[in-house]
Amino acid sequence: MSNPFTRHPQALGESFGQHFGHAMSYSGRLFLASCAAFTHALLPFLFEKTASTMIKAMYAEMTSRGATAPVEPASRIQLAE
Repeated sequence: MSNPFTRHPQALGESFGQHFGHAMSYSGRLFLASCAAFTHALLPFLFEKTASTMIKAMYAEMTSRGATAPVEPASRIQLAE
């Protein structure tokens, strides 16, 4: 039986700690992107491309690490595996 805490990190060639660090980094950057998008919603002249630029950069980083699968239509994405 595989350990659910290490199965995914091992598939990426990472330890649990390394994976935790990457995931927390993405979490922090997504929070900042969210704050920029929220501010932009209220004040459209601020942060016009900030959130999308941050998300595109994170996606490129995730893809280069092998941490993503091919993009599927939203209607086929499962949130829990």
